[in-house]
Amino acid sequence: MTGIEYVRAADPSSAVALVSEEPDAAFLAGGTTELDLALKDRVVHPSRFVDIGRLPLRGVTRTGDHLRIAALTTMEELAADATVGARLPLVREALLAGASTQLRNMATIGGNLLQRTRCRYFRDPAVAACNKRTPGSGCAAVEGVARMHAILGAGPSCIALHASDPCVPLVALDAVVVLRDADGIRRVPLTAFYLTPGDRPDRETVLRHGELVTHVELPLLPAGTRSGYLKVRDRSSYEFALTSAAAAVRVDDGTVAFARLGLGGVGTVPWRAYEAERVLVGAPANERTYRAAAEAAIRDPFTVPGTEFKVELAKRTIVRILRTVTT
Repeated sequence: MTGIEYVRAADPSSAVALVSEEPDAAFLAGGTTELDLALKDRVVHPSRFVDIGRLPLRGVTRTGDHLRIAALTTMEELAADATVGARLPLVREALLAGASTQLRNMATIGGNLLQRTRCRYFRDPAVAACNKRTPGSGCAAVEGVARMHAILGAGPSCIALHASDPCVPLVALDAVVVLRDADGIRRVPLTAFYLTPGDRPDRETVLRHGELVTHVELPLLPAGTRSGYLKVRDRSSYEFALTSAAAAVRVDDGTVAFARLGLGGVGTVPWRAYEAERVLVGAPANERTYRAAAEAAIRDPFTVPGTEFKVELAKRTIVRILRTVTT
């Protein structure tokens, strides 16, 4: 293993410059899993780590009906925010469902957005067939043990799952990611930030080399909206989701007037269930509607031996969270 240069950035501008000038440089922050990938798994080979952990990018600010979350805010800090607890229960519940308290005290919101897949084949350098590591080499997961893999946004080239819990409600709520590079600032909707694998599984986001995530902007839910997050997993803590769902629904006189739905544990990216939302809005708030929404959400899944069970499990997860937030 060759040496990796370690640099601690003094400010956002120098952090951007230090990564931009070196093609194989990477930002280092809590939750990115870069250290695991480089030092333990040895499947990425950065020439330089730029530590941004002490940059002034921490805290939550409310302006009107929006929150501005600095990227180095930890998961535990965001979960403890009073506005998040009162107005965005689905975000708080997703944060607390992720990892352990110790990890949540270290993992940052920006790092969580940028964490890489936990696909065992991607993280094992002894596995040659991984299009995410080596484009054109194939996908070992399609023929291998694939219980923890994706069924939406997946295909023969890649079924690697996006493992984040917080990203599920964030994508449902139309969160916006604020990015900074040498050319300035740009804002990207989280629904457009991630890329499904297609024929280029190695391209995971729209980030340009040297761009730094500085903030996440998040609208608060309309008054009268109830929300929650449901995570189905093999054990009650410290486990990734088999399926999960974040829902926000407002019911007026027995009819769904507002609906947002995000799915986890099933997508190659945090999955926004637009089709389900269209089924819900204007329909009666009842079990029949919820099942119809679930059917719309899990349409045309790509399954392999080992992931077929997720189709029905995801539908039941959707029905249960919708029932929970409307009764």
